[in-house]
Amino acid sequence: MSRTKKNQPPVVRCAIYTRKSCEEGLELEFNSLDAQRESGEAFIASQQHEGWVCLPDRYDDGGFSGGSLDRPALNRLIADIEAGKIDCVVVYKVDRLSRSLLDFSRIMETFEKHGVSFVSVTQQFNTTHSMGRLTLNILLSFAQFEREIIGERIRDKIAAQRRRGKWAGGVPVLGYDVDRSNPSPKLVVNAEEAVQVRRIFSLYLELGSLLPVVEEVRRRGWCNKRWKTQKGLIRGGRPFDKGSIYMLLTNPIYIGKIKHKADVYDGEHEPIIDPAVFAKVQTTLQKNGRGRGNHLINKYGALLKGILFCKACNRTMSHTFTTRGTKRYRYYTCSKAIKKGYKTCPTRSLPAAEIEAAVVDQIRCIAADEGLQAEVLRQARAATDDELAELTTQQTQLKRQLARDHAEIGRLALAAEPNSATTARIADLHQRIA
Repeated sequence: MSRTKKNQPPVVRCAIYTRKSCEEGLELEFNSLDAQRESGEAFIASQQHEGWVCLPDRYDDGGFSGGSLDRPALNRLIADIEAGKIDCVVVYKVDRLSRSLLDFSRIMETFEKHGVSFVSVTQQFNTTHSMGRLTLNILLSFAQFEREIIGERIRDKIAAQRRRGKWAGGVPVLGYDVDRSNPSPKLVVNAEEAVQVRRIFSLYLELGSLLPVVEEVRRRGWCNKRWKTQKGLIRGGRPFDKGSIYMLLTNPIYIGKIKHKADVYDGEHEPIIDPAVFAKVQTTLQKNGRGRGNHLINKYGALLKGILFCKACNRTMSHTFTTRGTKRYRYYTCSKAIKKGYKTCPTRSLPAAEIEAAVVDQIRCIAADEGLQAEVLRQARAATDDELAELTTQQTQLKRQLARDHAEIGRLALAAEPNSATTARIADLHQRIA
C-alpha cells in the first residue's frame, strides 16, 4: 500500500476477478462477467474513505471451470500480486475464485504471503477485518483437515496394496519393468537387467566390498534403472555409486518380497535373486560394518571431519582407516574416491595425523598474532554496537506504536456508541498490544 497526503488513509489498490464456467452468453454486450465487475466496482467505491481504488486492469476468465487453477486471468492476477501491484482482490462470490477448498487455500496462502486482502462482495467475506480473517482461518482449517484425510487414505491404500504383495507405485528398480496393462500395475522381470542384478550380487560376494563392485560396474558402463514417467519424462540412468549399490543389495524386492516400513510381505512378482544368496550378502554387509553405502565406522574424533575438502574435486574428505596387524592407520579420503572409486580422484587420501597436526600448528600461529587478536576483538565490538543500535531503534518504534494503539483505543471507546466495526477494531488493537 502506498501513503498519500498526511491524515489520509493509505491507497489500497484493488483488482476485481471475475469468472464464468461456460461461454454461453459471453457474446452479449453486458454479460455475467460485466455484472460481476460492476458489483465489485460499486463495493470498492463504497470503501473510498478507506483509500480503496479500483485498478483498470481486467481479470476476466470466461469459459473456465472453478475446479481448476489453470486459468489465464487467474495466472495474470497471481503474477501481478507477486510483482507487488495489488493490495486487495475483490470477487462477486468466493466460488468465482475457486470451487475447490484445497485450491482456495493455496490461493489464500499466496495472498497472505504477499500481504494481499480478499473480499467477497455478496458474502460479507473481507480479510481486512477480524471477522473475515476468522472465517478464512476456519476455511483453511477445513482445507488442512481435508488434505490430511486424503493423505491418510493414500497411505492406507498403499499399505493395503503392499500387504497383498502388490507394487504400490514409486520409482522402478533395476531388473523390473512396470506392466500397466491391467487396472493394478504389476512388476515384471526385465531379462536383460536381471542379468546385471545377479552379476552385481555375485560380484559383491566375490570382492567382499562395495567400492570394488562400484569400480567394476562403472567400468562395464552399467547404470541404475532408466525409466519413463507417465508424462513421458525420462528419469534415472545414472552411474552407480556406493549408495545405489547398497540400496540394490539390500532391497528384498529381488527375492520376491514387498516391503512396507519394517514389515516384509510375499509379492506377486517373480524373484530375481535366490534367497540364500540374498541372505549371504546381508550377512557380509553386516560384517563389513557398512551403513547406507556411504557411511564408514569412525571411533575416533576426527578434527577436520566435514571441513576438509579435496583440492582436485572440491569434495569433502571423509575420515577413514585401515588395519595392518593390530595397528590402525587413519586417513582423510576424498568422498568422490570413496563413492565412485579411487581412479576418479588424483588426491585419494592424506594421512590424518599429519594433516591434523599441520592445521593445529597453523591455528596456533594465527592465534598468537596480537594484531589479529585486536582486529577480531574490534570487529566483534563493532558488530555488537551495530546490533545494539538496531535493537534500540526497534524498541523506540515499538514504544511509539504502543502509545498510538492505546490512544486509538481511548478515542474509539469515547467517540460514539459501539458498533461491530468499532468493536472489531478495538479487539484488533488489544490483540496487537498483547
